[in-house]
Amino acid sequence: MIMNAKVIALAAAVFALEASATFANSLDVEAKAIFEPVMKQFDVPGIAIGVTRDGKHSFYTSGLASRADNRAVTPDTIFELGSISKIFTATLAALAEDQGRLKLTDRVSGHLCPDGCTIGNNMTLMDLATHRSGGLPLQVPDEIKDVKELVEWLKDWQPKQPGMRSYSNISIGMLGYISGMAMGMDYKQAAQSVLFPSFGLEHTWIEVPQSEAEKYAFGYDRKTNKPIRVTPGVLDSEAYGVKSTARDMLKVLDVELGKGEASDSLRRAVARTQEGQQKNAFFTQDMIWEQYAWPADLQAMTSGNGYDFILKPQPTEDIRPPLAPQKDVILNKTGSTNGFGGYVAFVPSEKIGVVILANKNFPNDARVKATLSLIKAMTAD
Repeated sequence: MIMNAKVIALAAAVFALEASATFANSLDVEAKAIFEPVMKQFDVPGIAIGVTRDGKHSFYTSGLASRADNRAVTPDTIFELGSISKIFTATLAALAEDQGRLKLTDRVSGHLCPDGCTIGNNMTLMDLATHRSGGLPLQVPDEIKDVKELVEWLKDWQPKQPGMRSYSNISIGMLGYISGMAMGMDYKQAAQSVLFPSFGLEHTWIEVPQSEAEKYAFGYDRKTNKPIRVTPGVLDSEAYGVKSTARDMLKVLDVELGKGEASDSLRRAVARTQEGQQKNAFFTQDMIWEQYAWPADLQAMTSGNGYDFILKPQPTEDIRPPLAPQKDVILNKTGSTNGFGGYVAFVPSEKIGVVILANKNFPNDARVKATLSLIKAMTAD
C-alpha cells in the first residue's frame, strides 16, 4: 500500500509537470499567433503576457523594454500600469472598510471637510469607486497644484449630470487619498507598505527605486515614438501611478480568483470590489472592475472599453442590494499612460486570468479582441 501511494504521488507529480509544460507551450504558440500581428500593426516595441490558470502561471514575452540598449522584455520587466492602478486603490478602500477605518457609504465631505461642507450632491465613497460622480472631468484641472486646492475646487463644483457615470481620475484619486488618511498615512505609503505586501508583490512600486531601475521599461510615445515615462501630477499615485511586472500581476489575479496566499481581510476586501453596484448600457460596474457576462460578447466589451463610452457621461442604474461576486462573468480593466498600454481580465468560472503589459499605448479595442482570443484559445485547450 505504501509503495502504491508513492507511485500514485509520483505519477501525479509527473502529470502536473507535463500539464504545466503543455500549458506553457500552448501559451507560446497562441500568444505569438495572436499578439505578434498586433505588435506589428501598432509598432509596439515590447510586450509581456502572463496567464494564470487554476493557480498555474505561464508567460510569453516579445520585443524590447528599451530600444536604446536593446534590452529584452522579461516577465520581470516593470511597466507603467496607468489606470489598472485603480484596482489597487479600490482594494485599499475596501480593506480600510473591512478594518473598520471607514465605510464606503460615507459621504466624501465627511472625510474632506471636518468643519462641514457639501461635495457633489453628497457624493459617497462608493460613488467615487464606481465613477458615479455626475460629470467630474477626466483629469484634475491644470490650474490646481495640490490636493488642498482640489478640495477647495470640489466644494464649489456642481454635477452637471447627477447620477451619471463619468470616468474620472479625480474620483478614484480622491478615494485613494481618503483611504490613505483612514489608514493613518498617505496613499503612497499605504500602498507600498500595506497593500502591495498583502498581495505578496515584490516588484510593484509607486516610485521605482534605483535598485530596480534597470528593470523599468521605457514607454514610447504613440505620436513621436520617442521614449517617455509618466509625468507626475496631482493624485497620480492613486489614479494611474503604479508600476508592476507580469509576474506580480498574476499574483493579484490569483487572489482575485480566490487562489494564492492572502489574509482573510484581503480576501473579503477583494470580494467587496467584485460586487456589482450599477448597471449601464454595456456592463455591470463593480468597484473599478467592469463586469460582462461570460461567454463574452465581443461587441459589448469593445464598446464598453471604447473611448467614446469612457469619455462621455453615461446613464447608470443602481443595483440594490449589490450583486454578489459572480462566476460566469469576465471582469476587466484597461490602463494607459502616454507611453504604455495594459489590460487585465479574469474569468472566475474558467479559473483563468490574463495580464497584458506593453510599452506603447495601443488602442483598447485591439487589447480586448486579442485578449479574448487568447482566453478562448487557452480554455479550448
